[in-house]
Amino acid sequence: MNKDLSHLTEEERHVTQEKGTERPFSNKYFDHHENGVYTCKVCGEQLFDSSTKFDSGTGWPSYDAPIRTDSVEYVEDTTHGMSRVEALCAHCGAHLGHVFNDGPTSTGKRFCINSASLNFEQK
Repeated sequence: MNKDLSHLTEEERHVTQEKGTERPFSNKYFDHHENGVYTCKVCGEQLFDSSTKFDSGTGWPSYDAPIRTDSVEYVEDTTHGMSRVEALCAHCGAHLGHVFNDGPTSTGKRFCINSASLNFEQK
């Protein structure tokens, strides 16, 4: 897929294309509570519904499930001496963040996502 990245800031490009991360508690959506849909910053694909968002206390937006089972792709990530599961936009491959098995809801999942990889569309 040939992605047009000209609309991304330097930080957004670093996060989505170079698998970077943003600082906790200072990003756009960690304390965001409006009703709507979070979409991929790169391609616009719908990723998470606001009804699945919760406060994980980590400083990054957290969700217990993607909007559809096929909207997020999962890849093993063993960088930085850890074993984690990376979450990618299934449509364009943009790095979103990571998913952990310590979520507080019935899914047991915590999708820890970078605000820099998201846009928000209010309902």
